[in-house]
Amino acid sequence: MLYFLYSDLPLRQRKEADIETVEETESIFRQETLPVRNPVSVREETDFVPAHDKLKEHYLKDWPNLYQFLSQNVDLSEIDNSETIVLNTHTLFNVETIENNSLTLFINLDLINDIRRINQYFLEVHKKFYNGSYFVGRAETIDTHHSKIFSKYPGSFAEVIYALDFLIFRVLPKIPLINRLYFLITRGKNRVISKAEILGRLYFCGFKVSATREIGDNFYFIACKIKNPAVDRNPSYGPLIKLRRIGYDGRIISVNKFRTMHPYSEYLQDYIYEQNHLQSNGKFNNDFRVTAWGRVFRKMWIDELPQLANFFRGDLSLVGVRALSPHYFKLYPRDLQDLRVKFKPGLVPPYYADMPDSFAEIVDSERTYLLAKQQKPFTTDIKYFCKAMYNIFFNNARSR
Repeated sequence: MLYFLYSDLPLRQRKEADIETVEETESIFRQETLPVRNPVSVREETDFVPAHDKLKEHYLKDWPNLYQFLSQNVDLSEIDNSETIVLNTHTLFNVETIENNSLTLFINLDLINDIRRINQYFLEVHKKFYNGSYFVGRAETIDTHHSKIFSKYPGSFAEVIYALDFLIFRVLPKIPLINRLYFLITRGKNRVISKAEILGRLYFCGFKVSATREIGDNFYFIACKIKNPAVDRNPSYGPLIKLRRIGYDGRIISVNKFRTMHPYSEYLQDYIYEQNHLQSNGKFNNDFRVTAWGRVFRKMWIDELPQLANFFRGDLSLVGVRALSPHYFKLYPRDLQDLRVKFKPGLVPPYYADMPDSFAEIVDSERTYLLAKQQKPFTTDIKYFCKAMYNIFFNNARSR
């Protein structure tokens, strides 16, 4: 029996594999254009009927909280009822049968958790829309799933249930070979997925998230089709990841780290910045992309260990400014951007020597360090390295 399952896996995997690479998304979207519609011309059509009454009194009659959430974030008087579809399905076929470039609003009341190939589903929905159309979905996230278990069972028993649930639905799907058997048996239903992964997949598939809300035990999102996917990297899923960072002379380098964020988090930098901006230490505020164990890894610098490979390869120096993502790099003043790319990023940044309290102070700290390094490279690095080690070992300086 096991032999049959595993010998059949490669064929099944080809048939059931999700769209996980940029090349695959490009192969789909090269076939489509993005018609841009004028809302005024649509309203002037003689058969135009606003969708709000039908949604409120029929489609979402038993979902009043969802209707309220939708009406607060989308002008339903601008949505034509004939270009609105509400489904309750996890079957891709029910979406594929909809005419392409025909919808302004698509609502699926079924859980994203029960959809086997989420990216393929999102991309299929994307094809049905005019540019600027709205996609409304529902999911059970890790947080809402946790709350559901602990509200259903008493304290200590809930802990046991959650531990087993964690093992079965979050650990097994990520173990090689076992994950194939897991998805073969479950068909991808009832998977536990993070808020960050859901939103990240939406951005990967060409949507922009305009609103989210937790209603009861579920998480709802409203996403807007704005463009074809404009990404140049594939999503990462494993424990060891490669991050795109600005290196010496402005070149993009791949920095190795252990994963501390949920999958697809790399596509949410603009969203996180727009929603939460920066903390005083220059990190994103209330960054829900970071996992609980990821915070522990960061505090103990475990996530940084793979960067030693970058050091020995010559991408990083021992002491130097942090290697920044292209998005974060753009937040810096232009003069500091120009100064930064004159040197390699480092394993030990000046942050730990100066311990700045705000983003402005981080900028000043890095500028002071780099200007000093221009004059005396070796002695500056020795000075900052010794001061950083003192703060780490005696002043409890930690990564955040």
